[in-house]
Amino acid sequence: MAGIGARVWAVAGGRIPPVSNGDEPEFTSFDQLCLLNAGDVDAQVELTVYYDDQEPAGPYRWVVWARRIRHARLNDLVDPEPIQLGRPFGCVLTSSEPVVVQFQRQDTRLPGVVVLTDVLAYAGS
Repeated sequence: MAGIGARVWAVAGGRIPPVSNGDEPEFTSFDQLCLLNAGDVDAQVELTVYYDDQEPAGPYRWVVWARRIRHARLNDLVDPEPIQLGRPFGCVLTSSEPVVVQFQRQDTRLPGVVVLTDVLAYAGS
């Protein structure tokens, strides 16, 4: 199958909730990128994170295998540096092959309440 999606994606409204309630890892608050590579070639992806008052962080790199999905919790990114919890950020993902990117947030700050947000990222090209 020919690849669908785009090679550049942006998310403007990231903010990993700093507090969680409930069992881990199921109820850990997170921001996550969900990636789909429907093409026949592995996609090499890079993520750069932007803040309002400092230089960008990254790039964070990984592979999305051909005809596969990959979920990347931004909380888990540590190299070259962890993404700062509770701080607003934006991010740009570039890929060697067309992919589809969805942004997901799970917010469990309030006991007994889970807020889950799913949005398609902005396809730049």
